[in-house]
Amino acid sequence: MENNTLLACRDVSLGYEGHPVWEHLDFEVHSGDYLCVVGENGSGKSTLLKSLLGLLKPLSGQIELSLPRSAVGYLPQQTRAQKDFPATVNEVVLSGFLNARQLRFYYTGAEKSAAMMNMGKLGILELKNKCYRELSGGQQQRVLLARALCAARELLILDEPVTGLDPAAAQDLYKTLQYLHETEHMAIIMVTHDMPSALKYATTILHAGNHQWFYGSVQEYLA
Repeated sequence: MENNTLLACRDVSLGYEGHPVWEHLDFEVHSGDYLCVVGENGSGKSTLLKSLLGLLKPLSGQIELSLPRSAVGYLPQQTRAQKDFPATVNEVVLSGFLNARQLRFYYTGAEKSAAMMNMGKLGILELKNKCYRELSGGQQQRVLLARALCAARELLILDEPVTGLDPAAAQDLYKTLQYLHETEHMAIIMVTHDMPSALKYATTILHAGNHQWFYGSVQEYLA
């Protein structure tokens, strides 16, 4: 892979039990990319995410990752059980280091400092001792984003991050992602139904649709 290629799909077919949802998929994600994955429900967006995260093996072709999987930050779709999680904000954010921690029973000083820094970056430091389930939806998403940043070195993968948020909280989250992308040079892969925001913030679009797909710049997509 080229130096700045973080992830690449090479002639990949994805699906279940031999039935492909994606066929001959070819695309790359480089440092500084902001890729939005769009398409109808059932078009294979979740299948793609599972495959990129290493939870589902391709039917054929190759998915190449130049980072350790533990260095990819992931923000899943919020479930009701997650929203009710009985832990402090600090505990939830620190849990982003669990994969890297492996068999250690404790968090290092550096990990605790990084968690504080990520909470500060996302404007939630004053909430660190609050119970996660007492927060608003927008605050919870910021906490989960800070958690994902604890794992992420250069790549964040987000699954419908603004679902269930009110418009103000959604815009707030988009601005935060824009900051992480432009200032922190974080590459972002985001599955979204929010087409206007995808076209506004993305550098590239991957459109899923009934065994056909499109990958290219926003300008090429609009054309």
